[in-house]
Amino acid sequence: MNNDKDKRKELGLFLKSRRSRLSPEQFGLSKGPRRKVQGLRREELAQIAGIGLTWYTWLEQGKDIQVSTQVLDSLVTVMKLDTEERNHLFMLAHGQLPVEQTTSFEAGITKIMQNFMNDFEMCPAYATDQRWDILMWNKAAQLVFGDFEKMNKKERNAVWRCFASTDYRKLMGDWESHAKRLLGQFRSTSTPFVGEDWFKELVGELMELSPEFREWWPRYDIQGTPIGTKQINHPTAGTMTMEHMTFRVYDAPELKLTIYRPLKENDSINKLNLLMNGG
Repeated sequence: MNNDKDKRKELGLFLKSRRSRLSPEQFGLSKGPRRKVQGLRREELAQIAGIGLTWYTWLEQGKDIQVSTQVLDSLVTVMKLDTEERNHLFMLAHGQLPVEQTTSFEAGITKIMQNFMNDFEMCPAYATDQRWDILMWNKAAQLVFGDFEKMNKKERNAVWRCFASTDYRKLMGDWESHAKRLLGQFRSTSTPFVGEDWFKELVGELMELSPEFREWWPRYDIQGTPIGTKQINHPTAGTMTMEHMTFRVYDAPELKLTIYRPLKENDSINKLNLLMNGG
């Protein structure tokens, strides 16, 4: 299958990116004046990990071979991969079947989620699917992050909007840090879809549109979905500070619910209240 070929290629590129981050000194090796490669050589990594050089070379070249859990765990240890990076590696190498592409939720689930979001009147909230498309939102989210009802499907994709929308870039107080984290999260969660048409189309278009995406995507950064605080520079309400958290929906694990809560800092609660009341 073409998807398997794409995943093997992605696996090879990921391994190369992580190998380049390792230094010979970390393993008691001499760097030497003639070293041209960045990071460890293939033969050095293979020896440290206890893997045959030919076998490891085939992995980086995307050859159609079966790799054991033991080999992968050895690479995880040598490359010092964190939990998210380890998950990414295993999903690519073991060729797990992708999650169902079509998003079909029971009407009851979407209705209850919308009811919950609506009751969080002073907390901007929205729900995204596996593709990072924003499917549902409450009034506060629409007032803070933009009028989702007027956006087309592409504009409601959180990754596309982050890198392609100038309005969104101005909205985020530290756009670069936010965008890098989002890209790492997208890379982690989209592993099952490598090779899918929508995935290739989204990545291809953002490679064309955004110089930052073009620079950061080949780094293969992998992240989870952290809680934290963001500064939002709203065009009418001004600067607001909000803490945020993302939840996975138990009855529909393909859905994620993200909630923002305004803080007292920068008078954010009063500013959001005025915004909600048309001020």
